[in-house]
Amino acid sequence: MEKRRRICLCGNSVMMGTLGASLRGVPRYEVSALSPPWPETVELEALAPDVILFDVEAGRPEAAFFLLQKDPSLLVIGVSPDSNLVKIWSGRQLRELSTQGLLNVIDEQLGASAPLDPNRPEVNPPNLDKNNDQQKGET
Repeated sequence: MEKRRRICLCGNSVMMGTLGASLRGVPRYEVSALSPPWPETVELEALAPDVILFDVEAGRPEAAFFLLQKDPSLLVIGVSPDSNLVKIWSGRQLRELSTQGLLNVIDEQLGASAPLDPNRPEVNPPNLDKNNDQQKGET
């Protein structure tokens, strides 16, 4: 049997209630609804959530972001019904990443169609220091 993922819903708005009702209909999810005031970090951690979903308009549950630092596999999702926006925070951490590796991560997140070519010459940004340019011209 597949492990059920725990989702904590933070908020009591109509939108959060609707999302909760939909998610409860999915057998692979175990859904808990939390109403303000937001739980302390210890209380939230005891629930062992895989996902914390909250209404952006109702404020930010700081305990969720503290847990995100402790557990990179946690997914924190903020939903804004007024602007039809979903924000996703991930605690994904990368160690000993080369510059090329960093560029690949950026491209992956931005949806670039192809990875950067490591043989392509780098473009150096122009020197925007006007004082430096003036000093060079005076010599």
